[in-house]
Amino acid sequence: EVQLQASGGGLVQTGGSLRLSCEVSGFHFENNAIGWFRQAPGKEREALLCFSGRDGSTDYAADSVKGRFTVSSDNAKNTVYLQMNNLKPEDTAVYSCGRVLTIFCPVNYYHNIDYWGRGTLVTVSS
Repeated sequence: EVQLQASGGGLVQTGGSLRLSCEVSGFHFENNAIGWFRQAPGKEREALLCFSGRDGSTDYAADSVKGRFTVSSDNAKNTVYLQMNNLKPEDTAVYSCGRVLTIFCPVNYYHNIDYWGRGTLVTVSS
């Protein structure tokens, strides 16, 4: 059974850091890319970036997180991490991960998600 579970959210002050985890089961992220998303209160879901475990590449969909958010992975733990630095109040949202249908990240990866994980709330205080 394919499952994804995002965790690691919490309350952090402006300028702080958090590391979110996306633990996967039922597949391996070397065979399916992983997309990270967020949804702020009252707003639509926003695509942030896509990570391909096959070559370790990251494609950013949101300019607002470039230079602040990075991705890493741990094969032994079947987990993809989203490291978020220099957090801002506008980063407050529920963050989630999704399985991309392809190994590598297509331009429109956010339209190619077949499984979603339960999100985790990140709150950045000013």
